[in-house]
Amino acid sequence: MKPYLIALILGAAAAPSFGQSVVADWTFETTEPTTGGPVAADVGTGTATASHASTSVVYSSPTGNGSYSSWSSNYWSVNDYYQFQVSTAGLSGLSLSWDQASSNTGPRDFQLEYSTNNGATFTDIGSAYSVLANASPNPTWTLSTYHSNYTFSEDLSGLTALNNDASVLFRLVDFDTVSANGGTVGTGGTDRVDNFSVSAIPEPSTYALFAGLAVLGFVLVRRRRLSAGA
Repeated sequence: MKPYLIALILGAAAAPSFGQSVVADWTFETTEPTTGGPVAADVGTGTATASHASTSVVYSSPTGNGSYSSWSSNYWSVNDYYQFQVSTAGLSGLSLSWDQASSNTGPRDFQLEYSTNNGATFTDIGSAYSVLANASPNPTWTLSTYHSNYTFSEDLSGLTALNNDASVLFRLVDFDTVSANGGTVGTGGTDRVDNFSVSAIPEPSTYALFAGLAVLGFVLVRRRRLSAGA
């Protein structure tokens, strides 16, 4: 096969092969948090912070969902949250996944929100969701075993406002005072989060770059052949 045809075929095949990839992932293994942050992403680039109304809050890093560490806190009040900041510059088609659990007297109901104006306003994503109690009769988080029933995920590809933005914020916000065991949230009740991951795909302009490289390859190969035959 002629070299320039090979260049075009390889270039054409490159673009569709680029699927969704991780933008940022917090496993809390590199840095085991004991404060409200900022906590750098373990994979990719991003910053996590937490906020509680109570000054008595204690942050810790107990066992994760099949890993050494997670991010935990107590003294939960309505509107307290975990927050994750990422850049989606040059990206679209976002999706999220994370693991989350509470103690029996920790908060049960949360709302996922996003902001694209540096936190001036936040918008709900879907309805409030409920986390399981990390206690019997549910399987508990351990170092060696991952439990998928504590995992949440959201396909955000339809939210074009999140595309190609220098700073997107996601929050997991305490929605009400109901505890994981169906009672009332207690001051000692905890909630922990682990493996918060943001994924996306390149914008069409990135695909265009690879198409341009394919054309450049064709031109260079063709020019080399013409020069050799001169």
